[in-house]
Amino acid sequence: MKRLTALALGFAMAFALSAPAYAVPAEVTAPSAILMEKTTGKVLCEQNADAQYEPASVTKVMTLLLVMEAIDSGNLRWDDMVAASPHAISMGGSQIWLKENEQMTVRDMVKAVTVVSANDCAVALAEHVAGSETAFVERMNQRARELGMERTTFLNCTGLPAAGHLTCAYDIALMSRELILNHPAIREFSTIWMDTLRDGAFQLSNTNRLIFYYEGATGLKTGFTDTALYCLSATAERDGMELIAVVMHAPTSNDRFESCKTLLNYGFANYAITPVYPEQAIPPVEVLLGEQDTVQPVTQRECSILLEKNKTGAVTTQMELSPQVEAPVEAGQKLGELRVLVDGEQVDSIDLVAPEEVPRLSIGGIFKRFLNTLFLQEARG
Repeated sequence: MKRLTALALGFAMAFALSAPAYAVPAEVTAPSAILMEKTTGKVLCEQNADAQYEPASVTKVMTLLLVMEAIDSGNLRWDDMVAASPHAISMGGSQIWLKENEQMTVRDMVKAVTVVSANDCAVALAEHVAGSETAFVERMNQRARELGMERTTFLNCTGLPAAGHLTCAYDIALMSRELILNHPAIREFSTIWMDTLRDGAFQLSNTNRLIFYYEGATGLKTGFTDTALYCLSATAERDGMELIAVVMHAPTSNDRFESCKTLLNYGFANYAITPVYPEQAIPPVEVLLGEQDTVQPVTQRECSILLEKNKTGAVTTQMELSPQVEAPVEAGQKLGELRVLVDGEQVDSIDLVAPEEVPRLSIGGIFKRFLNTLFLQEARG
């Protein structure tokens, strides 16, 4: 099955390998699994990634995403105080045992949700953001639809068992990507191994043990219930490439960690982010009737591509450039394009643009330039 999501970033990284995603390595024991690269959204390997299962506390990836979006939009602040309602403290399961009306900052509650999967804090945050958990869950499902999570239905913000509360590995990868790609501040919490709350009185230890022993681990969220079994969305970064490994319904806790470790190892061993540059110097473009004779094009953005490591030598570029342009030239005006090819197949196109404006000569300027040219020709004669 081939997966490819659209990339809309100023710093663009394109991936256009036409081959479908590979099957997961045999060592992956979870029945459903997927490996995705963060920036491009390219699926590198998968196994039953559309199969629906209960996500348990991996649900909280969406909870955290909505909280982070509220913070980044200015509707919520890190130092806002959040009070625990009777509903929030009734959650059970993983929690920090909030007392009714106990208040904590958004920052501390996000830490508790991310590090120890605190159900009480997740509900308290949901109520604070949306007014009620029910209203928050409506937002969760709306956001899931916006992200293309077609096999997901959320019934709560915690992942506690509820008939019909389902998702799939691919959908989890989509929401995990959205969180880490557009809200990198979450890494402040998802990389914590041990910490405290309540002025040091309450100890926290991350439920994701990959943070402790896997090189480059950056997060993200574990989950377990008797019916969901063991789930994990794990993220890690090496050499400028961040991967998202998701497993669902693993039979044991060790299986989920080892399966994600195997997926991440596979990705880092076989893929790399490769920067792309023009194969030759970009020549200047003549400017007709401009205050300067030429303009030096530059690439509109940086470009890197995600490649299988055995294809890194197959990258070539082709340049198309206007021989001349008439003034005025605006900053950012397109002057040509640089096409990026892998094995002769185009995978990306980057505009070549003017880095600055070139004003048009005035009538007096044109006359002056004409006289200068005339005098120069006479002097040479």
